Amino acid sequence: MTAAPLISVLLPVYNAEPYVAAAMQSILRQDYDRIELIAIDDGSTDRSLEILERCRRDDSRVSIISRENRGLVASLNEGLAVAQGELVARMDADDFAYPWRLSRQAALFAARPELGFCGALVDTLLHGRIAPGRLDPVFRLGLPVLSKFFTIFMHPTVVYNRKVIAEVDLHYDQLYRHAEDFDLFRRLAERYPAALMPESLLVYRVHPGSVTSMHGKEMRRTHLKIVGENLESEGLTEDGRSLCAIGETVTFDTVARAAAFIRALEERIAALPDTTRPGFEAGALNLFYFLYQLVNDEEQPALSHELLTLTGKWNAIRRREKYALSPGVRAPWLSQASMWAGKRADWVAYRFKSAPEASVLAPYRTGTA
Repeated sequence: MTAAPLISVLLPVYNAEPYVAAAMQSILRQDYDRIELIAIDDGSTDRSLEILERCRRDDSRVSIISRENRGLVASLNEGLAVAQGELVARMDADDFAYPWRLSRQAALFAARPELGFCGALVDTLLHGRIAPGRLDPVFRLGLPVLSKFFTIFMHPTVVYNRKVIAEVDLHYDQLYRHAEDFDLFRRLAERYPAALMPESLLVYRVHPGSVTSMHGKEMRRTHLKIVGENLESEGLTEDGRSLCAIGETVTFDTVARAAAFIRALEERIAALPDTTRPGFEAGALNLFYFLYQLVNDEEQPALSHELLTLTGKWNAIRRREKYALSPGVRAPWLSQASMWAGKRADWVAYRFKSAPEASVLAPYRTGTA
């Protein structure tokens, strides 16, 4: 009988004192025993390292790398260099893994040994309430094509198969800081089979101190850089860098340039063969929504109005947003008030579809480190 593979869990940590004990315990209490938990303390200035050391004293499966701050990419690559497992799992210090996470993912690789890597859905924790994840129908299309437009997997859910992925390919690139997962997944998806598990395996915490919240602008700039590179390599644009201008600053000029980019991209995609066109169409629509959110975050309705008008995408947004942004040029104050009301409505809807954190996680928590 073949022994169960060792799973190395990489846990980068930077000033995660409020959450890291729960994150580590959620891994150490998995129903899958053959794990090593590699915590990389990236120069934390709070009590994170003290918590890590306490966990290491209590459980021999924990090892710690601690040094000055070098950033997430360096931490991940250090973890990969020392990991001994045939499977390497990612975990974030502010998330919580359900007890069956690793056993379900190990079972997937046992059933499909050709897989290079996999991801899963997440439940979202926001303002003390957890909402269940849902599978987006777009994932019925090919992952290699979708990986050119967006980050196909939630990073902390990913497991890599080192029996399949060549060592030279499994590394994070410092050039794509804060979108290093997007870059790695696009490279791997071109060469190795990948799968998205249609179930939530962990709770993903959204809070002001997260990397996504703190580095959102840089993340978006790098995201657009990657998309531009991918589309240029596919021959769908002559200059992928032209997409990046709106990531630097949102103005009427950069909005117009982004809209022209979208229209030209859609024209080229329309000429693709039937076998690949649907995936690229879905990717282009996702790119539009990415730009739409980026512009909306400026809270200048006239800019959002301009993007929707120049791309002809008024029917691609929710009816409520359509009505709110329609007066964006003539009466921006009315649009702003309507969008604020829409956000409140979204929060009410979130409360209805979510449950209190304590009630969801209580069965899995037996104390903290």
